[in-house]
Amino acid sequence: MSEDRITLEVRERGAAELGTRNVKRLRRQGLIPGVLYGKVTKPFVVGERELRAALTGPSGLHAIVDVVVAGQKTPHHAVLKDYQRHPVRDTITHVDFHEVRLDQPIQATVTVQLVGEAPGAKSGGVVQQVTRELRVEALPASIPEFIEIDLSGLELGDTLRLEAVPPIDGVTFLDDAAETVIANCSAPRGLTEAEEAADEALAAEAAAESAAEAAEEPAAEE
Repeated sequence: MSEDRITLEVRERGAAELGTRNVKRLRRQGLIPGVLYGKVTKPFVVGERELRAALTGPSGLHAIVDVVVAGQKTPHHAVLKDYQRHPVRDTITHVDFHEVRLDQPIQATVTVQLVGEAPGAKSGGVVQQVTRELRVEALPASIPEFIEIDLSGLELGDTLRLEAVPPIDGVTFLDDAAETVIANCSAPRGLTEAEEAADEALAAEAAAESAAEAAEEPAAEE
């Protein structure tokens, strides 16, 4: 859960620090541009190291961040809204935070992690994860970093849907419980093709026997 509180000190961006050219200059200085959305939108800059530390804590990307703007005493309780990465270096190039009230629920997208071993896999089946993220609603401090879903009841040929996932206290799933498929366990493709070929061979053999019997009937009557 996002109960850990992280303080992130930022500096508000002035008019001279807006625009593509100025943003590139800030990044060369080790500063990351960002925006804090709330009652008032505040463009800011923050140190790359400080930002990375804030987003890699125990609660990951769902941590509650107390954004403190330089020169102000009151922190802004916020959660990560969006971020952008450099396509080659994979470093964060821009970040957006959304100011929240701690006593009001918010919506978020949370990663699904499969745990346990499916009995169907022990029987030679292949487990396929269909849904990798779920939409949830909860108080900011109750948004989970990830959702663990147990596969210990998944047999060969079974499909695990969201409706079979145990509820999480304080968290509401927003996806359709009956329609959302989390994972399934099916026979390997090669085995399925072999079974289909065997069925076709048996069907062809049965058809041949039926044809032979039909051909013998007139001869028997004569």
